[in-house]
Amino acid sequence: MSSTIRYIDEFRRKGPARAMLRRIEDVAPRECVSIMEICGTHTHSISKYGIRGAVPTGIRLLSGPGCPVCVTAQADINRIVEFSRRNPSVVIATFGDMLRVPGTFSSLEKERAEGADIRVVYSPLDALEMARRDPAKEVVFYSVGFETTAPTVAATVIKARREGIRNFSVLSLHKLTPPAMKALLDSGDVNIDGFICPGHVTTVIGAGAYGFIAKDYGAPCVVAGFEPLDALYGLYMLLLQLRDGRAEIEIEYTRVVTWEGNKRAQEVMYEVFERADSRWRGLGEIACSGLRIRGEFSHFDAEKRFDMGYVDCDDDQAGCSCGEVIKGLVAPSECTLFATACTPETPMGPCMVSSEGTCAAYYRYERI
Repeated sequence: MSSTIRYIDEFRRKGPARAMLRRIEDVAPRECVSIMEICGTHTHSISKYGIRGAVPTGIRLLSGPGCPVCVTAQADINRIVEFSRRNPSVVIATFGDMLRVPGTFSSLEKERAEGADIRVVYSPLDALEMARRDPAKEVVFYSVGFETTAPTVAATVIKARREGIRNFSVLSLHKLTPPAMKALLDSGDVNIDGFICPGHVTTVIGAGAYGFIAKDYGAPCVVAGFEPLDALYGLYMLLLQLRDGRAEIEIEYTRVVTWEGNKRAQEVMYEVFERADSRWRGLGEIACSGLRIRGEFSHFDAEKRFDMGYVDCDDDQAGCSCGEVIKGLVAPSECTLFATACTPETPMGPCMVSSEGTCAAYYRYERI
């Protein structure tokens, strides 16, 4: 027995997990239902603890667009790669996962090997410190994330303005979660009976942000935490709603999440950013689903400071199914490249790069 199988088996045999699985079995519907999680950490937890294989076979657990690295459009990857080639003296600072995401012809990792000044940071404040230390160098923070990271980036921009740091700017590719959920439901491509909503994102935006999903689409939502028992209990709460014919927004992650969210974080985020249309890998252009920097902070907007360029292109390379995986249309194992040409060492798409990517989670925990 492999270490992964032993790990999963030990979790299932623990009292709380076993009891919760029995409760899920008691309320599981006879017909097939599809539940989608919209968070890479949920995806990781569900795969790591074997929850997908532990629940009744009629419950399909789908992984949606919950990884910000994965949903970044190929055109946006290509233009930062091209920008690094045209501007070798500009420092590009970003989170580590973004270095290895393959563009159509190259990646930031390859461009760094060719001499581009590309640096990994753990916080936007690290990028600001680079600009502070070397005022002769332009520093562009390549900013990817959901509502969880946007307030910290906004606070960094406010700090840069307050300190008069003029050689720091942000290329904002931030995306908003509820519009993507709406786009999935509107597309009709995949049947979704309910959502496990992301805990960290909802900490910022509040559970009330999903109200339209229950009201307009009749799809129940439960905001769950990230421990395996959180995921199981969130699933149980969803199944109870489906059994009772209810469509409500409920919070399992009550120790962190509220209905209104973090008002101060929202204020900071929308002081610097405003909503804008944004392109998502696999989902295309979604209205008001992104965040761009407001005009009063335009000096810190890399789009305004530099010619970032834009060349439209297909999101996925030939044979790569990342776009379909993001929409929950296929499982990673159904992609012809999975675990053959596409591995964590040689990723063909972002879903295998990021630790929150569905393909990476399947490769590590569900390939057995």
